[in-house]
Amino acid sequence: MRILIGEDSALFRAGLARLLVDAGHDVVGLVDRADGVGPAVEKLRPDLVILDIRMPPTMTDDGAAAATRLRESDPNLPILLLSQHIEGRHSIELVAQGRIGYLLKDRVLDVEDFLAAIERVAAGGSALDPEVVKSLLRPARRDDTLHRLTAREHEVLGLMAEGHTNQGIAGRLFLSERTVETHVASIFDKLGLEGGDEGGNRRVLAVLAYLRAPRED
Repeated sequence: MRILIGEDSALFRAGLARLLVDAGHDVVGLVDRADGVGPAVEKLRPDLVILDIRMPPTMTDDGAAAATRLRESDPNLPILLLSQHIEGRHSIELVAQGRIGYLLKDRVLDVEDFLAAIERVAAGGSALDPEVVKSLLRPARRDDTLHRLTAREHEVLGLMAEGHTNQGIAGRLFLSERTVETHVASIFDKLGLEGGDEGGNRRVLAVLAYLRAPRED
């Protein structure tokens, strides 16, 4: 896979590039400023772009803004956002588009999961960091619908939001795939969402759409 990295920390950038190369990927470009990402993508045509949310020139949300511009010009370009801290606004607004991942930088240390997230995003799916999912699944006000889910259904919903397939969820929770399918059907039924869609990306979008809905007291 041809990958472009946008990251201002030279040490982290070099380490990430080495990890990807060792995994068999081709790092086609390294960019240290958000305003250089667009021209680099246009020139190099990568299969996946990895961007730090906070980059020069302002060190605020320049990377996220660059990702938004990239999606406007190419809605199918897979992008993986990295962040030092949870920034829920970006995770919802960008990940809800699909073909987007949002991971905390510490997640890179779990090499197997990180590489799996890259593959998932590149294949058209989504990948949310488990800590980001936890923050989204914690409603600001009491929500009777969400409270109807069982503890196991909350676990399954969280893994669904991360972008895992039924098979992947089954492996992580040590359940049969048929059992996971039953939990997924129950979740969609309780949340009033369509339960017939088995496409990983659309399942994530459905979950995020629910989490974005206004909460009633």
